[in-house]
Amino acid sequence: MMRLLAPLALLSAVVVPVALFAAPVSIELPGDDTPFSDLGPGSPSADAVNENCRSCHSASMVMNQPKLSAPEWAAEVAKMRGTYKAPVDPADDAAIVAWLAAMSAAKRTDG
Repeated sequence: MMRLLAPLALLSAVVVPVALFAAPVSIELPGDDTPFSDLGPGSPSADAVNENCRSCHSASMVMNQPKLSAPEWAAEVAKMRGTYKAPVDPADDAAIVAWLAAMSAAKRTDG
């Protein structure tokens, strides 16, 4: 066991200091300020999605999500709030889920 620990200790003594002096990595994500839009006459309004979701998600990112059902979208909204601590107003859940489900349904008919 000690034979294994000695090389690991030596390796960490060399690798850790090198990592401390590595240049910081910077990335720039593409901007997307396009708001979510209403899906058409009789469809749910995008207002709740714009008010709650755009702080983290771009419209293009959401529009490219898998086609989910309303219960699946409800689980996603709950996950955003519970797991990721997203500041989603629970009073807006029904409106958000309705818009997301309608968006998915429109994608089903579009192809």
